[in-house]
Amino acid sequence: MPVPTPVRSKLKTAFKNARTIAPLYTSGPVAITSDGTRLITCVAEDILLTNVESGLEICRFIGDTQSINSLCITPSSSHLLVFTSSLSLRIYELPDSPEPLKKRIPPIRVVGRAHEAPVHVCKADPSSTYVASGSADGVVKVWDIRRGFVTHVFKGHGGVVSALAFNYPQDAGLVTQSRIMHLITASVDTRIRIFNLVEGASTSSGGGKPEAVLEGHVSVPRGLDVSMDGKWLISGGRDSVVLIWDLSSKSPSAKEKKGSRKMSALSPTLVKTIPILERVEAVGLLLPDEIVVNSKTDVDGIRFYTGGEKGVIKIWDGKKGEIIQRFGQEAGQVSEELEEQRQIVNIIHLASTSTVISIHADQNIVFHSLSTGSLSRQLIGYNDEIVDATFLSYKASDSLPRPDSHIALATNSSLIRVYSAQNLDARLLEGHSEIVLALDHGVNGTILVSGSKDRTARIWAPVAAEAEGSNTTWAYGCVGLCEGHAESVGAVAMARTGDAPKFMFTGSQDRTIKMWDLSKIPLQTAGLDDKDISRCNSLTTHKAHEKDINSLDVSPNDRFLVSGSQDRMAKVYEIQYTAGEGGSVRGELKLIGTCKGHKRGVWTVRFGRAERVLATGSGDKTVKLWSLDDYSCLRTFEGHTNSVLRVDFLNAGLQLVSTASDGLVKLWNIREEECVATLDNHEDKVWALAISSDERTIVSGAADSVVTFWEDCTEEHETEKEAKRTELALKDQDFLNYLSLHDYKRAIQLALSLSQPGRLLSLFKDVGSSEEGDDLSITGSSSVDEVIRSLEGSDLAKLLRYVRDWNTNAKTSAIAQRVLLAVVKSRSADDVIQAFGDETEEKVFADGESSKPADSASTGRTALKELVDALIPYSERHLSRMERLVQESYVVDYILGEMDDGMFDNNLLDDDAMDVDTAVIGRGA
Repeated sequence: MPVPTPVRSKLKTAFKNARTIAPLYTSGPVAITSDGTRLITCVAEDILLTNVESGLEICRFIGDTQSINSLCITPSSSHLLVFTSSLSLRIYELPDSPEPLKKRIPPIRVVGRAHEAPVHVCKADPSSTYVASGSADGVVKVWDIRRGFVTHVFKGHGGVVSALAFNYPQDAGLVTQSRIMHLITASVDTRIRIFNLVEGASTSSGGGKPEAVLEGHVSVPRGLDVSMDGKWLISGGRDSVVLIWDLSSKSPSAKEKKGSRKMSALSPTLVKTIPILERVEAVGLLLPDEIVVNSKTDVDGIRFYTGGEKGVIKIWDGKKGEIIQRFGQEAGQVSEELEEQRQIVNIIHLASTSTVISIHADQNIVFHSLSTGSLSRQLIGYNDEIVDATFLSYKASDSLPRPDSHIALATNSSLIRVYSAQNLDARLLEGHSEIVLALDHGVNGTILVSGSKDRTARIWAPVAAEAEGSNTTWAYGCVGLCEGHAESVGAVAMARTGDAPKFMFTGSQDRTIKMWDLSKIPLQTAGLDDKDISRCNSLTTHKAHEKDINSLDVSPNDRFLVSGSQDRMAKVYEIQYTAGEGGSVRGELKLIGTCKGHKRGVWTVRFGRAERVLATGSGDKTVKLWSLDDYSCLRTFEGHTNSVLRVDFLNAGLQLVSTASDGLVKLWNIREEECVATLDNHEDKVWALAISSDERTIVSGAADSVVTFWEDCTEEHETEKEAKRTELALKDQDFLNYLSLHDYKRAIQLALSLSQPGRLLSLFKDVGSSEEGDDLSITGSSSVDEVIRSLEGSDLAKLLRYVRDWNTNAKTSAIAQRVLLAVVKSRSADDVIQAFGDETEEKVFADGESSKPADSASTGRTALKELVDALIPYSERHLSRMERLVQESYVVDYILGEMDDGMFDNNLLDDDAMDVDTAVIGRGA
């Protein structure tokens, strides 16, 4: 029976940037469309529009390079209004496309100086007609959005305006709606003012005075909201209380003219004061019929939400003054800095999807479902430096793990970020007290291990869906803690075989390697409480290196461990692990080899998955491949311009992937010892590298806080190349067919479309030297002359550029001059100018730019001038060369005539004799 030959893997030579996790939100205001599908955030001075479901950036908006102070979206989701620190108001139309756009969105209107002081709050009215803006000098303006002018100006606020709200009661049961619209403002003088925008003293004719001034807060109010029916006003501030006001009560006006109709003034009354016991930064009312978990709907009741310094959203019953539901977890005893980062700066309520969105000071945006009480989505705004990354396979209860469904990131933070690989939905893993330095995944990718500067390592497992206290769609919880190192844990590695984790290793700045017993660690956790964490036992401690340990890796068969250190060495150990009866476990490490050869510290080590080899990356800018038989260096890969930070094997050990401080990801062919691809999407050190289990995706993370997903597109590239090759072969055959049929028009057009000047040159050369040439034709064929006469704009411009290039060479100058003469004889200067103008417009259209060039005629004249300037010097040189050749030919004829002693003079016909200027020749002699 013949033995089947193994199929050799093809080299992967092309990877495309499939998606990135880039900074989404750094600081400033946040807004979301009413349907909850598109999110507006600020990254430095840029404004981003993001698709919430997919996590893809749709577009960016053209700004004025100044920081964003305030922004809002109209309830109709048609316009975005932005106030910047330059005091300008910029109005944009929101694009409807869910797909990413290449160009930035320009504003449809810009008001250069909207206020005399920075605007910190703005609010659009329910009809999407007006927007109110409150500035730091206590002035509130109401703007007409579509026309861009001010309709009302309200002064007299005692300082910075801190909150705005519109009161425009809408009752669906009424045929005619009320035209009365009120604007409610709050400022740092703790007063709440109510202005009537339609009639009364608040209008410009009435002096712009408030209809009512409410006093009740003792600190700045940060949130205002009005019920749909306009009856209730709720206000919350930094005095840790929420006030509920009744807006329906009115009092008769003091001044009543005889015979006039009775006027009534607005006289709100304070109904209830509810202590919140924390500084309130955001407050809002829920709809009466809105379903909230653990709460019954009450049409006549008042339910509202608050958020503030504790970082938790609380749902309150306004009548009872009790908390109905909490979203988020209150932190225990944490540092003041961490508590400040966790606090809520704003809350957005989406009635259409029954969702509350909290924006936190640490740039996290959290979506909570009111109906289910679960955390439905979390967007992480900013990741800082990416230090390490690893793929995870999330395992829900009673189901198989989904391969590479999530990716864990260690950043310049004590919190571990775990992202869904499909979108930007993320979770934060809390447990470490210092920066996390290293990550690794365990068996089947279900278990995560992390090492930190707090001198501990933690093991994380998926949270069971039915776990008590689990209010999220997916999560990870800490199940194990490894304590014992005297310095930071900078390297971790888990066992690679078995159905459950058996052991793991940690490497530290204390220059030791510890082996830990994981036999009692569960694959799932029942909750997020610290009481479920197991303390892992250390099996052995080994003094490994003379300097810091940077990297660890366990071989695929769990028999060997390798460590890389700043002492420029990589050491290989034999793992001796035995599990005895009664659950007793023993573990030892035995040094069996040392790899020496690097000139700087070793940053990364990795075992080969298919062969007995080892790869190391070093600060000396090289990657080395070592044999595990004699620990000799087999290959050295050079190409990076800075320290190599991460390395891994790919494609059954045929290739290597490396990342470095130069911001590049390089793909190497091990056999040929060459770089086959360079992936560039980072601007800083690439610390993190992860490869999916199917090896089709490479993830790189850098200090520029960007994570890039590179997908293998080698087959697509080969298919595309083959299709182009086939198409080119067919067109080549068409070209030859046109030539044989003397269809010069199609042949020339095809050569121009293919951008093949060589074929075009040979065509003109064959036509000019053909015996069947037309003496009256310029190019040698009247049909070719006709083609040149009828060429369209861009083709004519391309032909003239080819003529310019041919004219630079003496061998092809004759053909160039012949074609140029045909163009000059058959086309006017205006035609040529128009041709270059059309070419420019086609390039602009091909690049996808919507703006037209300034002037096609001026562009064409400039291009024609450049062409003529390039043609003249070479043409003059060719002319002088031809004149010199003619003169030299006279001398040759004279010499030949003298050599034959007039032997052939009698046979020369008069027509064939050459006229020679004897005087010139005599002087030359």
